[in-house]
Amino acid sequence: MLSRAECNTLYRKHAPGAFRRAQRMLGSVADADDVVHDVFLALFERYDQFRGASSLSTYLYSAVTHACLNRIRNHRRRDLSRVRQQVAGPSCDPGTSAEASVLARDLLERLPDRLAEVAVYHHLDQLTQREIAGILGCSHTHVAHLIERLSSWARQQERTTCPP
Repeated sequence: MLSRAECNTLYRKHAPGAFRRAQRMLGSVADADDVVHDVFLALFERYDQFRGASSLSTYLYSAVTHACLNRIRNHRRRDLSRVRQQVAGPSCDPGTSAEASVLARDLLERLPDRLAEVAVYHHLDQLTQREIAGILGCSHTHVAHLIERLSSWARQQERTTCPP
């Protein structure tokens, strides 16, 4: 169990980066705040379960990514009508960054978990395959296969969503 001082030190050191990560993925200060709070609360409550297989910053980076993806999926399910009001229909050529952001979150919601995670690391964060492999705990060759599956999935979505 961590002391209050240790929790405060860890939070001050890692929360700003975790918040930037969450806000970039979610596009909302309030949602990012909630995610960071939840991730740190879980970490502090179960710190003894942190195995140290990676650095704490890598662990938090991954935990925030997962929490954001879950929030995107849950929010999407609960609030589908509100999102549809923001974007009148599917768009193959988003005209504004708000539309592009909504469409990106829509795509992440529909992707299988592992591919959604790779999509964020590869396209949003622009990490290398080796960096992604380090976060996921797999080989860079496996990451290359996941990126290819992601590309195939995206091409299929484009064919079905955006007819010529």
